[in-house]
Amino acid sequence: MKKEIIVTAKTVDEARAKAAAELGVSAEELEITVLEEGKKGFLGFGATDAKISAVYTAKRADIALEFIRKVVSDMELDLTVAMKEGDNEDTLITVDGEGAGLLIGHHGETLDSLQYLANLAANKKVKGEKQEYVKITLDIEGYRAKREQALRALARRMASKVVKGKKSVMLEPMNPYERRIIHSEVQGIDGVSTNSIGSENNRRIVMFLDDSKPAPKTEE
Repeated sequence: MKKEIIVTAKTVDEARAKAAAELGVSAEELEITVLEEGKKGFLGFGATDAKISAVYTAKRADIALEFIRKVVSDMELDLTVAMKEGDNEDTLITVDGEGAGLLIGHHGETLDSLQYLANLAANKKVKGEKQEYVKITLDIEGYRAKREQALRALARRMASKVVKGKKSVMLEPMNPYERRIIHSEVQGIDGVSTNSIGSENNRRIVMFLDDSKPAPKTEE
């Protein structure tokens, strides 16, 4: 996404600094075209200001960041929104502060929706521009790590229930990210396997006994 403004000042350097301030970016991020150099004049007469065209091309991750900041601002929440490089070739946007839980929702449903919209904003196609997909991960108050720990604990409890009861167990509907966590945890549990059934938002995991995997030892 490009933003272009025309700025005048006494010198080109001053105009560049003024443009950077108006756009809220550093001067180094601007593409400058000098329209008029400006003249000092003589004894105060004949002086003219310099005029430049300043173009700022927003990075896709920055677009996602501004989207989240606007959501927080519109909700009148006093929260800290920050961005850094993630661990899985993604960009991580974090939101922290009192009241941030409102943006998480039941089992992270609101959080996932905001993450989806942030990715749409970041990867919106612009005619005439080359597009490189960026992956945005949104985390609020460290919810992602807490939810993963809870899901792995759930997977172990349900696997134990399957072994003891010798019958399958079906879990509640989960999004793809959460299902991957369950599948991953159960892979390391002997005698139990998982499968996903259903479609779209109603997709669930079924946990069942698997004779092809060594059965876990049980206490006498």
